[in-house]
Amino acid sequence: MQAATIEQSQIATINGVALHTADETLSADELRQRACSELLRQAAIAKGLLSADDASATDGVLSENASSAIEVLLEQSLAIPEPSEEACRRHHAAHQATYSTGERVNVRHILFAVTQGVDVVALRNRAETTLLDVRCHDGKNAEDTFAKAAGTMSNCPSGAEGGHLGWLVASDCAPEFAKELFGHVEVGVLPRLVHSRFGLHVVEVLEREVGQEQTFDAVRGAVAMSLRQKTYVTALRQYLQLLAGEARVEGVDLEASDTPLVQ
Repeated sequence: MQAATIEQSQIATINGVALHTADETLSADELRQRACSELLRQAAIAKGLLSADDASATDGVLSENASSAIEVLLEQSLAIPEPSEEACRRHHAAHQATYSTGERVNVRHILFAVTQGVDVVALRNRAETTLLDVRCHDGKNAEDTFAKAAGTMSNCPSGAEGGHLGWLVASDCAPEFAKELFGHVEVGVLPRLVHSRFGLHVVEVLEREVGQEQTFDAVRGAVAMSLRQKTYVTALRQYLQLLAGEARVEGVDLEASDTPLVQ
């Protein structure tokens, strides 16, 4: 996982345009996101879709005109073919659990929140030590160990309840958290830390209720949308790489992330 924050020793720029102020501390991901947004803003200007007078923003917030121009730019620049019937059927067959309905999990967790300025290496060490500790107990001791750890270390309000989140469905969770919980058969303390936008989680699945698999015809639209999104992400990544290769990029490592970070 990337370090949560980095102290910029120089002003990061795209073609000489500053991405932040001299006294600002950003995470590596935040800096890359600003760089990607600025690459697209400048591309929109070059294509005549945005006035050259549009002001760059060192706070990372694009103007309304820039956001609209970037949307048009991407519509013009990215070729997103419709997925074939065969590709959709293959995807559905390989990810049937993803398209099931009604799956629920009874979960508790211990959250080690990643906040601005936190030492992520130390945070990860604490999380991994806690994960090892709760996995090394069983029976009643496991219950006591997990609940005590949640009560003393979790940065989630659920810590006061022993870390219990109760019964959840996928829509209750952040997508990256749901991906680790649903469509699996694991019960018990997961043998890995779960990463989410909130931080690092030690997670225990107490119970599972299996969902009902849906036929391909019932979820055809969702499958096609998923494949279109994957194609879009790949095309956007390649387009950003092209723009970065043509730009003068200073103070930011755009190769450190394998997915585009613009929203």
